[in-house]
Amino acid sequence: MATESTAPINDAGAPLLLFEHATASGHVLAEARLNAEATLNSLSLEMIDILTPALARWVADARVVAVLLTGAGERAFSAGGDIQALYRAMVRNHAAGSAVDRYPYEFFEREYRLDYRLHTCPKPVIALGHGIVMGGGLGIFSGARFRIVTEKSRIALPEITIGLFPDAGATLLLGRLAPAVATFIAMTGSHLNGADAVATGIATHAVAAAARGAVRDALLAADWTGRTDGDREVAAGALAALPVADLPARQIDDLPETLAADGSLHEVVARIEALGGRSRWIDNGIATMRRGCPASLGIVVAQLQRARGLGPAEAFRLEMIIATQCADHRDFAEGVRALLIDKDNAPRWQHAGLAALPDDYVAAHLRAPWPVNPLHDLETST
Repeated sequence: MATESTAPINDAGAPLLLFEHATASGHVLAEARLNAEATLNSLSLEMIDILTPALARWVADARVVAVLLTGAGERAFSAGGDIQALYRAMVRNHAAGSAVDRYPYEFFEREYRLDYRLHTCPKPVIALGHGIVMGGGLGIFSGARFRIVTEKSRIALPEITIGLFPDAGATLLLGRLAPAVATFIAMTGSHLNGADAVATGIATHAVAAAARGAVRDALLAADWTGRTDGDREVAAGALAALPVADLPARQIDDLPETLAADGSLHEVVARIEALGGRSRWIDNGIATMRRGCPASLGIVVAQLQRARGLGPAEAFRLEMIIATQCADHRDFAEGVRALLIDKDNAPRWQHAGLAALPDDYVAAHLRAPWPVNPLHDLETST
């Protein structure tokens, strides 16, 4: 990365740093940097609560022409959400038999509100997704208008391994991808590389990891107009002039175009199982799906079948329903326990396999648990 020329405008020890860089044209390039390398920049509620008002302030500030999202360190843009804090709160709620700890519901609501604001931001948002980009980190990344990867990017929706579902705007992402890619990555948690991301449209640009500091430099040197429509074109032009990265070979080419999430859960799983032997990438994905949470697989099929055509507000309201239900049911907490807390990699799911999974158990995760969705006001909120 290029040498830092601007000090953060907030506490230098904060988990998310805010910068306001002066551009050559006399404007301001805002930057938000996820700053928690020890947790692979996992998105915490504190980060969300720093970025949300900053984004609103930058949108209202005529000097600010664009927002750049970056991650500290060499390993990750963001590996996901702060799952361990969610786990502790869910365990307390399950033990009490009621919502004695509101943290899970507050986290999801505030995270989704931030993601919605990124998706609908009138000013160009540019995300530099170097290294690991997963879960809630992918939610931040996919909310940007311009999404940059490197040859070291690893993108995934791994939620089936912890009893959750692809969230933080993944419903929007999946609804816009080719059905074969959407179905496979959501059901298997398979990692995409930079070439896959560009080919699918998950990423709009690619730069070499060693040269990613050139992204900020190009944006600082651009001739910004101070007009929203014009500045989108300025950002596009600045990024288009960057040297192209040498990306690894695509993995998604082995997926048949006919793969889709039509029909029942059992039919979708059978279609994916039938792809075995096409490539090591596909075989690894199938193995992960087999180990995944049965309820999560059912939720993902229902999510995929609803995703296409949804607008941002509709998608986040659907995710708020499912996330709340996942927090209240026990598979999510158990998946986190097995993978991240006890690390025994032996989750005891509520249902031992797909054959034992009742349809109504999956359907319950898509039923609103309250009369008014907490995100009912997204279109009018600021």
